Amino acid sequence: MDKYFKKLPQELREIIRQACWVSQKTRMPAYLVGGCLRDLILGVKNLDLDITIEGSGIIFSRHLAQKIRSKLIIHERFGTATLILSNNLKVDIATTRQERYPHFAALPEVKPGSLKEDLKRRDFTINAMALSLAADKSKKIIDPFGGQNDLVSGRIRVLHDLSFKDDPTRILRAVRFSQRFGFKIEPKTLLLLKEAIADGLLNKVNPHRMRDELILILKEQHPFRLIKALNHLGALSFISAQLKIDRATRGLFLSVAKEIAWFIKNFPARRQLDSWLIYFTVLLESLTLPQIKIIVNRLGLRKGEEKRMISYYQGRRKIIPVLSKKQVAPEKIFSLLEPLSYETIILLSATSQNKNFKKYLKDFFEIYNGMRLCISGHDLGGLGVLPGPEYQKIFAKVLAAKLNGQVRNRQTELALIKRLVYKT
Repeated sequence: MDKYFKKLPQELREIIRQACWVSQKTRMPAYLVGGCLRDLILGVKNLDLDITIEGSGIIFSRHLAQKIRSKLIIHERFGTATLILSNNLKVDIATTRQERYPHFAALPEVKPGSLKEDLKRRDFTINAMALSLAADKSKKIIDPFGGQNDLVSGRIRVLHDLSFKDDPTRILRAVRFSQRFGFKIEPKTLLLLKEAIADGLLNKVNPHRMRDELILILKEQHPFRLIKALNHLGALSFISAQLKIDRATRGLFLSVAKEIAWFIKNFPARRQLDSWLIYFTVLLESLTLPQIKIIVNRLGLRKGEEKRMISYYQGRRKIIPVLSKKQVAPEKIFSLLEPLSYETIILLSATSQNKNFKKYLKDFFEIYNGMRLCISGHDLGGLGVLPGPEYQKIFAKVLAAKLNGQVRNRQTELALIKRLVYKT
């Protein structure tokens, strides 16, 4: 396995080395498991480590956090912990456990278990492997269900016949992994998947869990491929039975991808886009606004996420026609776009091909976005203006002048407010 470890960032290699030391000191067997081991074997970049402990994951995590001096978040209820590192790296630590599902689509009942029982509870064979981190053992892969063979063959295979019925979210994960890695869902697994969809089990899962899986799908590199595959399987009804996926949907996804790429390339210093939210918004394009609000509330999106979505649906009829005209004043461009989120503006750009509109959006990002005045209330107070509504009126006039290029610096701003004050 050393050849695989060499591909990891130095910080992760050091954590694995320290985890071996902690395992030896505490006499708790530790294993690298799940997706991180799968990606390590495949040579796929993965900045997260998953470690499973035979003993106490929480005690182990405290020792390791102290050793590497990292931030530690403990989840006592689940017997898990997360170490937060620099450069967006993190380590998830859990105690080996076994699971029992009281009924289909329910949350599992969990209790301590052996390593084999821990691997047996997982979704697919390619995620049911472990690598011992014991310092006194050769680092061999523990693979009781043939996951390595399935990786070589490019297969997605469940571990038992009730897998999708126990946890229907695995349906979305099966499609996500198959599309990401270019794997095939093996015939029996595909049959079991289709049976679970036909039984309507996706609609029985807690909507918030489905939301989380949907977000992961929309964060993939080519999300429409997954949406198309899920739609073909009839697996999108948990969103809405009225959802329509067609050529127009594909066109919107492609247009959004182009706009997102443009934004990232030209404005790398701006805050990171919530790309998944943009894709989710266009996914619901064929629905009415009341239908969209019902879906958003059922899936439990945050208020800020809901606001960004709704502002697009409500604002496009007003904003796009106005900014599609020739010779729109910068003041008007600013007043329409500045209150909107980056996600909403990207959506507006993706749904309009008007050249004037595209130019105004570019000007907004390059020139007007975040424009602020050099003057302040202190300057107005120095001219004898008392705090009140008059402040905002004067500031608005100065900002409009700055947007339109009539004032360019503090000196010209001061000159303008003097004219405005003495005039009033």
